[in-house]
This record gives sequence, structure tokens and C-alpha cells, in this order.
Amino acid sequence: MAKGNVTALRQVSPSRVTNVVKDAAANERTRPRAALGNPSPLPDAYTLGRPLVDAEIAQRMDRRLNANLARLTAGVAPRALAMAFADWWVHLATSPGRQLQLLEKASRKAHTLSGYAARCQSNVDQAPCIEPLPQDKRFVSPGWQQWPFNLMHQSFLLTQQWWHNATTGVQGVAKRNEEIVEFAVRQMLDVFSPANNPLTNPEVLQATAQQGGMNLVKGIMHFFEDWQAATQGQRPAGSEEFTVGENVAGTPGKVVFRNRLIELIQYAPTTDNVYAEPVLIVPAWIMKYYILDLSTHNSLVKYLVAQGHTVFMVSWHNPSAEDRDLGMDDYRRLGVMAALDAVSNMVPNQPIHAVGYCLGGTLLSIAAAAMARDGDDRLKTLTLLATQLDFTEAGELMLFVNEGQIAFLESMMWDQGYLDTKQMAGAFQMLRSNDLIWSRVIREYLLGERSPLTDLMFWNADKTRMPYRMHSEYLRDIFLNNDFAQGRYKVADKPVTISDIRIPIFAVGTVKDHVVPWRSAYKIHLLSDAKEVTFLLTSGGHNAGIVSEPGHPRRRFQVTTVGEGDTYVDPDTWQAQTPTQPGSWWPMWDAWLVDRSGGRRVKAPRTCGAPGRGFDVLDDAPGTYVLEP
Repeated sequence: MAKGNVTALRQVSPSRVTNVVKDAAANERTRPRAALGNPSPLPDAYTLGRPLVDAEIAQRMDRRLNANLARLTAGVAPRALAMAFADWWVHLATSPGRQLQLLEKASRKAHTLSGYAARCQSNVDQAPCIEPLPQDKRFVSPGWQQWPFNLMHQSFLLTQQWWHNATTGVQGVAKRNEEIVEFAVRQMLDVFSPANNPLTNPEVLQATAQQGGMNLVKGIMHFFEDWQAATQGQRPAGSEEFTVGENVAGTPGKVVFRNRLIELIQYAPTTDNVYAEPVLIVPAWIMKYYILDLSTHNSLVKYLVAQGHTVFMVSWHNPSAEDRDLGMDDYRRLGVMAALDAVSNMVPNQPIHAVGYCLGGTLLSIAAAAMARDGDDRLKTLTLLATQLDFTEAGELMLFVNEGQIAFLESMMWDQGYLDTKQMAGAFQMLRSNDLIWSRVIREYLLGERSPLTDLMFWNADKTRMPYRMHSEYLRDIFLNNDFAQGRYKVADKPVTISDIRIPIFAVGTVKDHVVPWRSAYKIHLLSDAKEVTFLLTSGGHNAGIVSEPGHPRRRFQVTTVGEGDTYVDPDTWQAQTPTQPGSWWPMWDAWLVDRSGGRRVKAPRTCGAPGRGFDVLDDAPGTYVLEP
């Protein structure tokens, strides 16, 4: 550039340069585009800085896509699965030492299997080279010990073991991602188990030969019956044997209170005198209440009434899209607190023994903590049946609860206004796929055998829905963030804490619980400052362990009571040193209730409700909400 031009530029003030640029830009915007050979001008929204795509529209597009995808995947987020596998694969790919270890393990297992096969050629009765896990019952039939089925199932178990080694212990992989990958690979391997193939299952082959293939014909018929029931929203085969209000949920009683969320049932006394202090039961809202009032022989409600207790039961409304904005606090206010208010008015001047089952116990504990904070002393004791308050060790169910998974479910719930538990059935069944999926495939579709439907199976198929807002708040605040256990959960804009609950607590865990692992339920010892905590561990699973009527075969339990001055014992030590008692735990709990209530009895009321105090009889039990489809 010429020296004169440089000097001229230096003499131009910065403000003048700015004005020149602005004028040029203005001229450029007003210049005809056709003369420049360019397309027509961009929209004014672009030039003014406003987005072309509205944020709400973009969010709706994303949610709509995720909602449709969630229906295809049973509510399981594929992105979380992909990210977990990516984390595992990248770390394994950059770990040559680990790869060499896995290669050596594969070589050793191949050598072990070939040696086993060679020995079986001369003597079939060979000790297996690998035993299945204690809970794996797929290969217990004698047919699996015969050639070539012994080699097949041994090869499968060795492969399963190798994949467990490959998916765990890779340095650098996030713990949650490792658990997701190990779980997912285990599910995929189970698909290819020789037990699930009619050509490699000796039991199926034997049945086919004996029945001339009729087992497969019956199996196909069973499959289409189940497929038709599932697609048409019908209940499973055998449901016609059960009628709600008759042979299930049949304990006599009356509906004495109703609001938009609950019906409150009071059960009719069967003894001349009843204990003065009533019992209020809050079941989980995820299922119908009558898990605790099944048939006459295994109804917990009927048992309590027969012992002389005045029993009230909450029956939840089955929400629809109109209830999408009901939240956790609505369930507390319109559910637990409304029921407590009603019972307090019908049985005045008497403290209440509150009982919560599963999620109902979590909600009841929130209400009890808020009551303790606010000086409301109407609760005498608190019983928690298979209830979780701290969710840091929630078992394999935690694999389905993370930020991505919740956002995925929220899209589905936002789209329809609620979550149907049938849409989550796939996730729960995968937790026990061998018991709930593959064993049924083998028994009903390959062997052609139909197991009779039990009352518990009938109840399990009678699912309910959950409102969008409530379930989102529960998953995010209670489950994922663990706010209640950490003292961050708020009721009426003030935090509540479990440690404020000082009344006696009776907590029940079940040994085989895949929803609320008993060691997680045992954490009540760490969370509560109650003057006494009784913890009882019973045999059975999440549902069957609670439905444990006297006379039930093979039932047993362990129980201890811890006072304020007692030291903490970890759960494994507690299980090892606590004596096991045979039989049902119900009588033990009944004695605990009677002892904490003082045992005072009064004359049984002649009618349910309290007509003089505004609580008239509205319906016969089981009411109308439990019948809502």
C-alpha cells in the first residue's frame, strides 16, 4: 500500500470507520438481490436475531419421536444402552493387557470343554466342568446330563462366564455403565440358551416324541391366546376364574370416604370387641390394593380383622390423561393425609397404626416425616412392608433409572398423560428373565403346559397407570436424586427428613426381592432416629414374601428389635447371627401391634363409617376405584 494511503487511513477516526461500515451494510440490505444474482433476502426474523424454529415446537418434535420409540422398546432408552456399550468398548479396545487376559481365559475354557467332551466319550457320568449359579434352574433335568446335551449346556455356561469376565473389571469404565453392559449381555446370551431351543432341549424333545408333537401344537395355541389377550387389552387365560369383590378382594367392608384420588374402605369387624386403636393401610399406587386382600385363605386384611383390629384400606383411583398434572404432593395430601383425617374423625381421640406397602410405604414415610416436623402426633407406629427409603442400593432396577432413561419415559408420559405399567412390564421382567420370561416360554409354548392362574398372578395382571407429573417427580426426586433420604425433599416448601420419625417402626424385607433388595430396606436402621426399630426378614419375593399367611409351607423369618442405645450391625452380620424361625411372620407382627397399642379393646361398632360426623357409607367394599380399567 502506498505511504500516502496509509497516512490517510491513520487520519480517519474510529467513529467514522464505524459509520462507513453501517452505511455499507444498510446499502447491502436494500440493494436488489436480482441484480447481484443472489436468492431473495432472508426472512426478517433471521436478520433480527429471532430463531426460525420455535423452541417449544422443537421440544415437541423430540418428545414425539422419543414417545413413539419408547413404545417400541418397552420404555427402555436405547441411548443409555449405546453410551454404556461405547464406554466399555473404548476402554477395552485400549487395554491390551486385559485383552490378553480374556484371550487366555477363552483358551483355557476351550481346553476345559474339549477335555470334558473327551472324557464323556468313555464315561458319560463325568463331573461337570462348571456348575450353574444357585438360582439357575434351567439345567436341573436329568436329560441335561446325557450326551450331547451335557456338552451343550456346559459350553453355554462357560461362554456365559467368559462374557461376565469380559464385561466386568475393565479399568476406567464407569460403574453404572459396567453394570448395564453386563446385564444387557446376560440378557442377550439367555436368548441363545440351549434350554430355549426346541431342538437342543432334551425335555422338549422327549415330550415331542411321547406326544407326537401335540405339545408344540398346544404351545402354538397358547401363544396365540396370549398374543390376542395382549393386543386386545384382555386379561390372561384363566382370569375368568377370579372376580374382584368375590373370590379376591372379598373381605366384607364399606367405602366410607371418597375423593378424586382415593376411596377409603373400612372393614366390618368379625369379633365382639376390637382394639381401640385403628390400623390404616396405604398400598402402592402402581398396582391395585388387593394384594393385601387376596383370597380368603391368604388375605392380610381378613387376618387382621379376625385378630380384632379395626382396619382401613386406601384404594387408589386409576388415573387417566385428565390426571396428568397430579403430583407427588397431591398423592400425599389427597391420599395419605385425607385418609388419616377421615380415620381420625371416624375413630376420634385414638392414635393410628399406619402401614405402607412398597411405594405406599415411601409415600407414607414422607407424610409421617412431615407430620413429625409439624408436631402432628396422630401416628402411634409405622409399619413398612418391602419399602425403600434410600435408593442408592436399589439393585438392578437402578439400571433403568438414570437421567437419559427418565427423560425417555417423560416423553412417553408427556405424550399420553400417564404411564401405563404394562409399558414398564418389559423392564421388570428382564430383572428375572429366566423366571418370568424364558421358563414360561419353555413350559407353555414348547412343552404345551398351562399352569393354572393363581390369585397372585391374577392380581399381578391387574395393573394401573401413573400420572405424568407424579411419576416424573417420583423417579427424579425420590429415586434418582434420593432427595428424601438426603433431607432435600420438601413438603410445604420446607424439607422433611426420615430422622424426624421417632415412633416405633416395624420394617419387613424379603430375601428374594428384586424390586426392594432387603439390604436396602435394612437401611432404616441408618436413616431413622426412632426409639425402636424392629426389622424382619422373611423368605419369598417382593409380593409372595408379604403374602405369607399362617400355614403357608416353607415360610421362615428372622427378626430383631433395636433400641436407641443399641449399636449398629451390618446386614450380612445381622443375617448370619439372627436365629431363623419357621412359619408366617404375620402373628409376630400382630403381637407387635397389640403390644405397642396397649392391648385395650372396646365394643365393636355396629356400622362402618360415622354418619353423624359426615362419613356415610358410600358403597360396599371393594368400591368402584378398584374396578376401573
